[in-house]
Amino acid sequence: MKTITISDEVYEKLVRIKGKRSFSSVIDELIKKNVEKRIEKLIEAAEKTGYEEELEGISGKIRESFR
Repeated sequence: MKTITISDEVYEKLVRIKGKRSFSSVIDELIKKNVEKRIEKLIEAAEKTGYEEELEGISGKIRESFR
């Protein structure tokens, strides 16, 4: 376990969205959502170039590493 320091503003935002979950759980979920959004944008861009299948394979590996 590690200790991190965040601003009061960020802490209050996390408290509002966490409910009964742990802070670690909320932060992990937010990171996964951000990664997923970035992957989707990359795939959209790749569709225009013809490399979407290659990128789908790579993105699958990235998704697995965040599970």
